[in-house]
Parts: sequence; C-alpha cells; structure tokens
Amino acid sequence: MNKFGIGGSTPEIELAKIKPLANTVQPIQKEEYKQRIQKVCKLMKANNVKAMYLNAGANLLYFTGTHWNASERMVGAIVLPNEDVHYIAPVFEIGTIQDFLEIEGKIHGWEEHENPQELFFKILKENNVIEGEIQLDETTPFSILEEFLKQKQSIKITTATNLISECRMIKSSAEIAIIQHVMNITLEVQKAAARILRVGITTKEVENFIHEAHKKYGVSSGSYFCIVLFGVDSSFPHGVKNPKNLEKNDIVLVDTGCQLYDYISDITRTYIFGEANELQRTIWNIEKETQQAAFDASILGNSCGSIDDASRKILEKHNLGPDYKLPGLPHRTGHGIGLQIHEYPYILRGNTTALEIGMTFSNEPMICVPNKFGVRLEDHIYMTENGAKWFTKPAHSIENPFGV
Repeated sequence: MNKFGIGGSTPEIELAKIKPLANTVQPIQKEEYKQRIQKVCKLMKANNVKAMYLNAGANLLYFTGTHWNASERMVGAIVLPNEDVHYIAPVFEIGTIQDFLEIEGKIHGWEEHENPQELFFKILKENNVIEGEIQLDETTPFSILEEFLKQKQSIKITTATNLISECRMIKSSAEIAIIQHVMNITLEVQKAAARILRVGITTKEVENFIHEAHKKYGVSSGSYFCIVLFGVDSSFPHGVKNPKNLEKNDIVLVDTGCQLYDYISDITRTYIFGEANELQRTIWNIEKETQQAAFDASILGNSCGSIDDASRKILEKHNLGPDYKLPGLPHRTGHGIGLQIHEYPYILRGNTTALEIGMTFSNEPMICVPNKFGVRLEDHIYMTENGAKWFTKPAHSIENPFGV
C-alpha cells in the first residue's frame, strides 16, 4: 500500500477490519410527518389550492410516511387544506397499506375492474371540492392524468411541484442528521475501496466490495448505487457499457452512496493509481478550485444558479468550456439530495431559487477531457444559519485524496 492509502490491501482484509459506525440517529418520527402535512396545507390555503394528490413514491412517503412503490395500479393520497388525508388503493391492498401509514386517514378502495379516477373525483365531491384548482404530484403517471382530464368537469388540474418542493427542499435537523450519518459511512467505504486497488482489478470487483462494505458499516441494503471507472472511461460521467480493468497510472473515479431510514448519501472521489502526469494533475487541481468556488458562492440568499455560474467562471479562467463544451463541465454543478438522490434544488444555470437554511445539495462540477479522463469531486453542502457547511471533508490531492 502506498503512503496515501491507495492499493496494497485486499477485499478480505478490509472487510474484516470494518466495524459499524455508531448510529445515534433515528428514523423520521410521526410528529414530523404531521408537521409536514400542516406546512403543505398552509401553502395550499395561501395559494387557493382545493386539494393535492400524492402518488405512490417519494412524495407520498415524505408527507405520510407510507412506503409504497408506484405501479400500474393507482395508489396515492388526497390531501385537503383542512389537513384531512384520504388514501386511494386497491381493495385487496388495504390491509397492507394500513400497516405503513404514519398519518391517519380514511382508505378508499377500488376493485380491479373499477376506475380509480372516478373514485378520486367521488372523494373530492364528498368533501365539497367541485371546482377550483387541484394539484398533482409531478410524478403522477400520464395514464392517471389522462383519466383525470377526462373527468375533471369544472376543476382545474395543475402540478404541485412548487408546493412540494418548497417543503422537501428545506430539511429538518432530523433529516440532516440521517444524511450526515450515511455520508460518514460512504466516506469510510471510499477510503477502504481505494486500499483494495491493484493492477488488473475489474470495476465489478470494486463495486461488489463497496456493496459489502456499506453493509458491514451498518447499512443492511448495501450500496444504493455505485459507479467505478478507470482511465479513459472516467471521461464519461456515468460510465460506459464495457468498463476497462485498472492499469498503472490510471485515473480512478468512484461514485457511490447508501440509503438508511430512506435518506441517501452520494460521494465521488477521483485520484491517481500510480503517478499523475502533468495534465491529470492540472485538471484535478482545477476541479478542486472549481468545487471550492461553488462552495464559496453558497451564501444564504444567493440563487442556486449563481453557484453554477461561479463554477463556470473558474473553468473559463483556465480556458475550459465555455458553457457545456469539452474539455469542461458538461452538466449542472449539483443537485439536491434527501429521499431521492436527485431532487430539488438543482444547482443549475438560471435557477433563481434562493438558498435557505436547511437546503442540502451536491457540489460536483466535473471536468471531462474527451478521450483522456474525467475528474469529479463530489461532496454535499447543507445550509445553516451561519452559512454553508460540508457534510464531508473535500478531497486533499490527486495522490492523497483522503488526506492520510
């Protein structure tokens, strides 16, 4: 193993060394789900929204604590401004749904041959919602929306994106604590993954190790996702069809995360396996400078778009880009994180959303050099009353990414 903790060990040795990190965090409690319903209902009243529909998935989970994956069968909840929640589900699923509910509400069932959209409007009518605006979770499938539009009569249907994102973008202290815990785990997994590298190792071997390491650190589901890229493959942000094996002096890019209590971690490290050449070192250092510029622009009240602008100014100073041109940054600077790995707010040019206390988002202004390599350093930020804070300590250098 080199003096910076890259290579020299084995998966067996590293897995044997791992002990779970102390877990002092708790899942989101019932009271917090109630507070979320209260907040969105205040927003509904302020915007004169008569009802909001949450489809199965992350938004239903966020507001009601109901774990249910979307499928061809309509499962969801209608939220009314008076904080009443009405669930819609197939009759044969009602018993199961009841086990998952954190927010109480009446469950309305539909049989397999029935139209659940008709049931939806029946519930609205029973609650005196016969006109005005109702808003739908933006993940609602078109098949459901199409049926809604056929039945809508005098009701106006719009998207609930603004209402939902205004709630979900602002993380509570409980949410931030969970995210911090899983970030801590993934950073340790990143360090362990670097130690098992050897000439000829496959990306699949590294991915398998990372999955098992996440489990040993206390996440029973293992990796939520994993991208491992060597050499020229690292110039493709999300990988290639047939990844190459590791060679001496290759750039190594590892992007991975895990999920605990529904919240996700996401960290990328890029470093050299061997000796860096001048171009690799130069681009890596520019990437670090760019990531720091994005952090420095993360000031309460600044727009999300201004962070992306700050990244691109550094790149242009070094004659990279401009815009999305390569060599340079081919995508946005970052994304929100929470129940989903990509969620609001997006750190994207033109996004006027102002940074607020409780926002959490990635800082990953990747630099791609076509046909050579790519460098992505990804850490996440959370906004506090004192400004931006890192969830994890940024990478140190191309040879010593973890500052050992």
